[in-house]
Amino acid sequence: MLGLPQSTEVKRPLPKTQLFKRFDWTASQRERFDAEVSRLDFVNWISPRTVPAIAIGHEVNEIFVVEVSLKSHDFDTKAIVLLAKYIPQRIIYVLRFGGEAMLAAYHGKLFTAPWQSLDAISLTLSGLNLDAVWENIVSTIGQFSVEQDKSLNEQIKIDEDRAKLERQIAALERQMNVTKQPRRKRELFVELQKLKSHV
Repeated sequence: MLGLPQSTEVKRPLPKTQLFKRFDWTASQRERFDAEVSRLDFVNWISPRTVPAIAIGHEVNEIFVVEVSLKSHDFDTKAIVLLAKYIPQRIIYVLRFGGEAMLAAYHGKLFTAPWQSLDAISLTLSGLNLDAVWENIVSTIGQFSVEQDKSLNEQIKIDEDRAKLERQIAALERQMNVTKQPRRKRELFVELQKLKSHV
């Protein structure tokens, strides 16, 4: 699966009932999760034991791949975020519905790739250690690149701040377009120029 080495394959079911017993989820969280997810399976284990060419990282010791069979194409991502928060491992989720799937990874927030045909999905393990492999996987799934001399966390923060700034600029531009008073319009224009200088 995903074009990963055969040595990484584990294929072990992860029963939902076990999750419900193990984690202190509320009744509504269990119901939401059960409504979205039909089945979970550990399918790959990426570590120096299964891929000897990749060294252990400073932060990442192993990466798991979990196949999540969904009950609908339009699923609520909160169910996957809930799962990711309760399992403190580096996990790549293969969210599957019918003959399609999408990759997802949680690193401070959930990153998802577009839906593709199940056969077309692949995952490349690039990097000398598992820290680099994880960084490359998250940035590939999230469709962003990590700038030189920046960590994955720093890059995510930079991208979030940039997106927030762009939303503020768009809101100010809308406000400026509907404002009739010349003085207020000028104030908004000055504020807008300050924000644009930070982009």
